[in-house]
Amino acid sequence: MVDDGMDYEGMIFRPPSEAYSILLQVTVGCSHNKCTFCEMYKAKKIFKIKSDQQIMADIAWAAKHNRYSDRLFLCDGDALIVPQKRLVTILKEIKRQLPWVKRVGTYANTKSIAKKTVEEMKELKSLGLTIAYMGLETGDDVTLSAINKGADSQRMIEMGRKLRSAGIKLSVTVLLGIAGRERSMIHARETGRVLSAIDPEFVGALSLMLTPGTPLYQDHQKGKFPVLDAKELLTELGVMISATNLSNGLFHSNHASNYLPIRAKLPEEKSKTLELIEKALAGKVGLKPEHLRAL
Repeated sequence: MVDDGMDYEGMIFRPPSEAYSILLQVTVGCSHNKCTFCEMYKAKKIFKIKSDQQIMADIAWAAKHNRYSDRLFLCDGDALIVPQKRLVTILKEIKRQLPWVKRVGTYANTKSIAKKTVEEMKELKSLGLTIAYMGLETGDDVTLSAINKGADSQRMIEMGRKLRSAGIKLSVTVLLGIAGRERSMIHARETGRVLSAIDPEFVGALSLMLTPGTPLYQDHQKGKFPVLDAKELLTELGVMISATNLSNGLFHSNHASNYLPIRAKLPEEKSKTLELIEKALAGKVGLKPEHLRAL
């Protein structure tokens, strides 16, 4: 029998902070897969949960070959939507066969969070699922509707708070430039409002980079959607951070798509971070060259 590694269907994506994690694919695709800016799962048109047999085989392979990592990430786009009984079985098997894994993470969206009770999510946390990543993108309801996110800002707040109430750490992703030029400042302020209401442990800001084949890219090609320049994106970031009040959170923009890497503890480093952005806007701080930016 050939021992040829874990089974992966299609391209595999994970958050930057999961770069050194064991990647266990339990679902294929994204349960929503309708966002106008995203092409990550477009090739995986039918969302499915992989067979228990395959998942268990991959856990066994990881137990044999991946002893170097104490983190594991459940792929694809929305593993939290796996029915509770099956997800509990998966987490128990991870705990049994990979006892050195200290943290299990997953992507989550409002649909999957809504399907779980707080008690069920507490059970998942007790079995090692301690962090979830949720794509907010924007707190502006007009933009949320335009990008076909599938939830309004109030729903985002409710589901983010629900997940946090279970004791699972939450990392929220926001997308600079997603509202275009006309609603840029509205997007920045409203995103700050929603982030403040959710109060996650982590916020990750990415800059929009259009991908061929997506509806938003097509709108840009037709002249219907403008792409913000570096100065506009930095201005938006500054307004967003100014409007964001976290009790004890980390706001970072160190993704490869961003012009200015930021890693700020809020609230204590808020003023210093806003000063850094002002210096960058004044040309006193160097920005990442265009050719080094990437998705």
